[in-house]
Amino acid sequence: MRTLDDKPTTLAELAGDKVVLLVNVASKCGLTPQYGGLVELQQTYGPQGFTVVGVPSNQFLGQEPGTAEEIAEFCSTTYGVDFPLTEKTEVNGENRHPLYAELAQVADAAGEAGDVQWNFEKFLIGRDGSVLARIRPRTEPKDASVIAAIEGAL
Repeated sequence: MRTLDDKPTTLAELAGDKVVLLVNVASKCGLTPQYGGLVELQQTYGPQGFTVVGVPSNQFLGQEPGTAEEIAEFCSTTYGVDFPLTEKTEVNGENRHPLYAELAQVADAAGEAGDVQWNFEKFLIGRDGSVLARIRPRTEPKDASVIAAIEGAL
């Protein structure tokens, strides 16, 4: 992986020994306001060993068209994002990132695995690297089920 500012990294380096909520994000999507909830989760649970990791993706109707600099500026000025962001990444298809090839095999609460459905699909990853939950895009970050999963992992 690479960070948004183009430095090589790994999920382990971004997360350390924290619980991670990995989210494919986009700046021009109807679900973009979820950034606010993600920032709140980071502020609330960060001190307890939790981090959000945002993965910009332009695969859904071109809703993340910006450069790395534009994405960083939008996230910081509009939502005060203070969690790590990776470079723009393909989450589906032939060129999907190997991490997402693995994540696509994880089933959601309804037992469905496969491609990421849309922007803001979330994967809760435990300290040991195991995927604890797959949360579909329309589920808000502050939904009771997300909070319960995070608190259970901490």
